[in-house]
Amino acid sequence: MFTRQPLDVVVVGAGVVGAACAYYTTRSGLSVAVVDSGPVAGGTTGAGEGNLLVSDKPPGPELSLALLSASLWRELSEVLPETVEFEQKGGLVVAADEASLATLTATAEGQAQAGVRTTAVAPHELPEVEPHLAPGLAGGVLYPQDAQVQPALAAAHLIRAARDAGARLHLGTPVTAVLTGPTGAVRGVRTGAGDLLAPAVVNATGVRGGEFAALAGVELPVLPRRGFVLVTEPLPPLIRHKVYAAEYVADVASASAALQTSPVVEGTPSGPVLVGASRERVGFDRTLSVPVVSRLAAAAAALFPVLGDTRVLRAYQGFRPYLPDHLPAIGPDHRVPGLFHACGHEGAGIGLAPATAALVTAAIRGEEPPLDPKPFSPDRFGEAAGGAAGAGAGAGPETGSGTGSGPQAPG
Repeated sequence: MFTRQPLDVVVVGAGVVGAACAYYTTRSGLSVAVVDSGPVAGGTTGAGEGNLLVSDKPPGPELSLALLSASLWRELSEVLPETVEFEQKGGLVVAADEASLATLTATAEGQAQAGVRTTAVAPHELPEVEPHLAPGLAGGVLYPQDAQVQPALAAAHLIRAARDAGARLHLGTPVTAVLTGPTGAVRGVRTGAGDLLAPAVVNATGVRGGEFAALAGVELPVLPRRGFVLVTEPLPPLIRHKVYAAEYVADVASASAALQTSPVVEGTPSGPVLVGASRERVGFDRTLSVPVVSRLAAAAAALFPVLGDTRVLRAYQGFRPYLPDHLPAIGPDHRVPGLFHACGHEGAGIGLAPATAALVTAAIRGEEPPLDPKPFSPDRFGEAAGGAAGAGAGAGPETGSGTGSGPQAPG
């Protein structure tokens, strides 16, 4: 059982976003507990490729968040162990034809005005950048700020650093209710092992973010968007950058529920090559889709013919936390004072985790945020789902909002 000694913050979710929130809030001097129904990085984080990208974001609020996160990841790489496999490898976006190249070039010009470093790569220069690329491509753009990290290890080491600074960790502990007081303000969370009391609760539950929000009586329309990743046998160093087709950017921004695939290929320090990317909204269906896997493998081999005879050792899937406007929900939910959201990042949660945590920490402490938080406000999704949190029969000095069984809380 937990002690009822109050904390400053309870972070729900031990994926990379929750881990970053625990790290930054603890380092700011707050007393923090992290609670998750499963292990560290047991959800979306553990199924991610570890991309830290600015290249796939057009000018706007998310790109500003990504640029801040890129600088914070570089800082973290200096204090986290080398085992997190941080690589400032850069990204290369390639276009198959002149029309695609024109769109890519226009996007890059806008990104450059927003502070992204870009370098145009002519067709004859592509072999110098990536020697094993297929011939006949129209050109590309190089993004040196793109990086990669091993996401599960990054989350684990962020959690460890938070624990070393005093944070408590409660794994295998589902949250069953959000506790509120007579005014509707958050008082903490209830679990099967007892209550964790705090005036601030952070919803970092990833694809279960909407379910957790409902426990507090508010609506947050997070939906799962499935994606597959292929893992090849270990190979000698072949691919220098994260390489993807220009169409990937449009797939990321699409609101379609239908299947979309575009080749994304990158090497890893340990040798295997990772191949994506697919997107589809099929709920939480974990069925292995042979057609999707086949499309990804064929697209990767078309982009890098050297992979044509390479063995795929395994394929796995994960669920990106999708919000309809493609922006994460970050910061205070004014419908329930004391509730803070840090979810809905879709496929960018690993890259955006540090900046998200910086915004959440500033909001909890009432400090000046590092960038404008308004575009990410959770309040943009409307009124409370079921009335004021804590309302209803039996509401007293401290009540539980929601049902008796809480959501799973992957990162």
